[in-house]
Amino acid sequence: MDIWKKLTGELIDIVEWLDNSSDRLVYRFERHNNEIKNGAKLVVRESQAAVFINEGSVADIFKIAGTYELRTQNLPLLATLQGWKYGFESPFKAEVYFVSLRQFTGCKWGTANPIMLRDPEFGPLRLRAFGSYAFRIADPTLFLKQIVGTNPRFDADGITDQLRNFIVSQFADVLGESKIAALDLAANYDEVGKFIKDKISPMVAEYGLEITAFLIENISLPPEVEKVLDQRTSMGMVGDMSKYMQFNAAQSMGNPNSGAGGAMGQTMGMGAGFALGQQMASSMANAPSAGSPPPLSAAHFFLAIEGKQAGPFDPATLKQLASQGKLTRETLAWKQGMSQWTPAGQIGELAASLGGSAPTPPPLP
Repeated sequence: MDIWKKLTGELIDIVEWLDNSSDRLVYRFERHNNEIKNGAKLVVRESQAAVFINEGSVADIFKIAGTYELRTQNLPLLATLQGWKYGFESPFKAEVYFVSLRQFTGCKWGTANPIMLRDPEFGPLRLRAFGSYAFRIADPTLFLKQIVGTNPRFDADGITDQLRNFIVSQFADVLGESKIAALDLAANYDEVGKFIKDKISPMVAEYGLEITAFLIENISLPPEVEKVLDQRTSMGMVGDMSKYMQFNAAQSMGNPNSGAGGAMGQTMGMGAGFALGQQMASSMANAPSAGSPPPLSAAHFFLAIEGKQAGPFDPATLKQLASQGKLTRETLAWKQGMSQWTPAGQIGELAASLGGSAPTPPPLP
């Protein structure tokens, strides 16, 4: 098998790399005993670089796409190192590493643990964040020396973890220094992302790499804080709680499919609906203490005082209003079960509050 490899190696005179992977960064060209014939063809494609290694040292590098004939004129440094003689027709030994110079996109980053920050609005806060970035090899020689070493193949997975650590550490530092409120971060993703990219660029340059793009996709609050924030947002959207309850009560009464409330709404009209809504709001604000029965709503009247709806009032309050002159026979009143607003003098139940009996109905004609 070794003899066959040696013979086939002598016949092969094309040195190239057809990259059929999606994340390969470096590939070492395989030749038997690393012997390359003098006059062999080197094919360097777009977004590739070919680096020649002789006895552990970088001898020559080709960065421009094209086809090269490997002779003394093309490899002066390697020729000096090898000491070619006798027309340099014998094979010379050298390792050839092909380095991908294209951009590697869609690399993910994220905070494994929440970042502790002091927010100007919420105080101490924990934030999580994630996004994506793109990188490429800017200096093939430096990358080989610092990262690859003698590995015959090197994929993007071998460096993305380290890049992610750089990003997360600088993200926490930038976010703490910016003092941007958590609720304002969404409007500053681009600015924060650019700032982080500028801070980590010198760090990755020491490995021969370049961050070409950096994106922040989301910065999120802890689930408990998000829940409280949603409740706060809901309260802000509701606004005036009493008006909101009145509206819901009127909608329910006006709906013919809402059971007893719908039947009542068909006979009472919108005015009674709003009155009932106000009664519900007032009842919630002045709820009785535990253990005592609720008052009978049928014994309470709403009054039209100075052109405005007031109430509901219990019998004791109605008597007090009558003594103050705010409740007269002409005052319009209404309670549950009535079809419309009616002068108090025409309602027998209010006679006691008015200080007299109900008027005698006129004789029949």
